Amino acid sequence: MKFRTLHFGILILFSLLVAQLCRMQIVNGAEYRQRAEYNRLRLLPVPAQRGVIYDRNGKLLVRNVPSFTAAIVPADLPLEKQGDICAKLGKILDMPAGDINSLVDERRAQRDLFTPVLLKAQLDREVAFTLEERHLELPGVRIIVEPTRHYLDGPDTAHLLGYVGPISAEEYAALKDTQYQLDDKLGKTGLEMIYEEQLRGKPGQEQVEVDVSGQKLRVLQREEPQPGYSLVLSIDIDLQRKMTQLLAEGMGQSEYAAAIAMDPRTGEILGLVSLPSYDNNLFAAPLSEQELSELLDAPGRPLLNHAISGAYPPGSIFKMVTGTAALEERVAAPRTQIYSAGSISVPSRYNPNVIYTFYDYAPLGWLDFYRAVALSSDVYFYYLAGGYQDFTGLGVERLARYARGFGLGQKTGIDLPSEVTGLIPDADWKWQDREEEWVTGDTYNMGIGQGFVAATPLQMLDVVATVANEGTLLRPQVVREIVNSQGEVVVPFNKDVVGEVPVSKENLRVFR
Repeated sequence: MKFRTLHFGILILFSLLVAQLCRMQIVNGAEYRQRAEYNRLRLLPVPAQRGVIYDRNGKLLVRNVPSFTAAIVPADLPLEKQGDICAKLGKILDMPAGDINSLVDERRAQRDLFTPVLLKAQLDREVAFTLEERHLELPGVRIIVEPTRHYLDGPDTAHLLGYVGPISAEEYAALKDTQYQLDDKLGKTGLEMIYEEQLRGKPGQEQVEVDVSGQKLRVLQREEPQPGYSLVLSIDIDLQRKMTQLLAEGMGQSEYAAAIAMDPRTGEILGLVSLPSYDNNLFAAPLSEQELSELLDAPGRPLLNHAISGAYPPGSIFKMVTGTAALEERVAAPRTQIYSAGSISVPSRYNPNVIYTFYDYAPLGWLDFYRAVALSSDVYFYYLAGGYQDFTGLGVERLARYARGFGLGQKTGIDLPSEVTGLIPDADWKWQDREEEWVTGDTYNMGIGQGFVAATPLQMLDVVATVANEGTLLRPQVVREIVNSQGEVVVPFNKDVVGEVPVSKENLRVFR
C-alpha cells in the first residue's frame, strides 16, 4: 500500500514537471527565446563625436580627448555574487563598496538592466588595464572609452564655453525621447548648453554578440553616428587672454569684475571676461560635494558670469542715456550752461526743514553740455534728470522711457545662458516694491546711474555701441558661424538688428 502511494506521488510530480516544461516550451517559448536571444545579442548606442569650438581666427578652444570610465552592467552581474564583486571593484577603484552596491541596486529597481552604471570617470590608464585583465572575475564590469572635453584656455574662457556633465534624472526624463541615454553627457552651461543640439550630433547604434559575462565578441551590424557641428566664435582668443590679464591686474581689492569688447557695427563679441573665474576642466569628472561647495562659496562667486548675470548700478556711463534723452526732449542743448558749485540742496517735500544735499565730486563752475560730459559732472546731470529751481528736467517717466529705448531693463538676447534683465525703476515700481512715493532725489540718483537703476555690464556696452553706430540696437552674438565636420558653413553669421533708439543721429553725434 505504501509503495502504491509513493508511486502515485512520483507520478503526480512527474506530470507537473512535464506540464511546466510544456508551458515553457510551447506557451512561453517565444518569450524565453527572446530573452535568450537578448542575452546573447545586444543593441548598443554608438555616441557621436561632439563638435569642437574655434575662435574667429580658427584657433582651437576645446577638443575631445579619450578617457577611461569604469562602469557596470547590472544584467551581466550575477545577483548572488554582487556583494563580492562590488567589494573587489571598490578596492581597485578606491570607492566604498556600499556606494557601488547602492548604484547597482537603484538601477535594478528601475528595471533598466542593460544601461551601464557609470562608477568612476577619468581613470588612470593602469587602473583601466587592471580591470580589463581581471574581467573574468568581474563579470558585468566595463571600461568605456569615451571622449572628454579639454578646454585649452580653462579659466580664460570658462564663462563663455561652459562645460558638459552627466545627464541628471530630471534632464533624462525630459530628453529620453530624443535619443539620450542614462549614461550620456550634455552641456550644462555656457555655449556647451546653448548649442547642445548642434554640438551633440546624432548617435548611431551597433548590434553585437556577447559572451556569458557580457563581453563583446563581435559586431553584427553597425549604423554609423553623425558627428556634431562645430562652432566658430566671434571671440579673438589672443584679445580674450590679454583682457583677462589686464582685468586681473586692475581689479585691486574688488571681489569681482567684468570686461567686454564688441564690434558696434555687427554686435559680434570679441572678448568677454568675468573674474574671478574657474577652471571648467574640473568638471571633466564629477566634483565631490566639498569641491562644489568650495566653488559656490568662494569670494566673488566664480561660477557667476558677472558680465551678463549680475546687475549693478551702472554709474556715470548711464549719463549717455540721460544726456541723449535731454537733447532729444529739448531739455538741454549742446551749449546749455549750468553752474556747478559742488552740490545742490533740496528741501524735503514733507518737511521743509529737512534739507537733502546732492554732491558733485568738485565745484566745477560754469559748464556747457560738452564740458559736463568731459568732466562727468554730477550736478549738471542732476539738472537734466530731475530739474532744479527754475530749470525743468526730464522727470522719471521720460528718463525711464528712453532707458528702455536703449534696451535697458530687458535681456540683450546674447547666446549665453543665465542673462538677467536688470532694472529700470519708475514711480509705479517703487510703490509696488517698497510702498514709497518716488521723490526728486530718486530721479537725481537715476540720472547719474545710481540709486535703484541696475544693469549688466553687457547692457551698458550695448548702450555705448548703439551711440557709436548712431542708433542701431544690435543683439550681441558670440557664435559667428556653425560648420560641419568637413568645415562647410551650415549656419552663417547674420547681424541681428533689434531696433532703432528714439534719438536722432544728430543728438547721438554730440556724445560721439
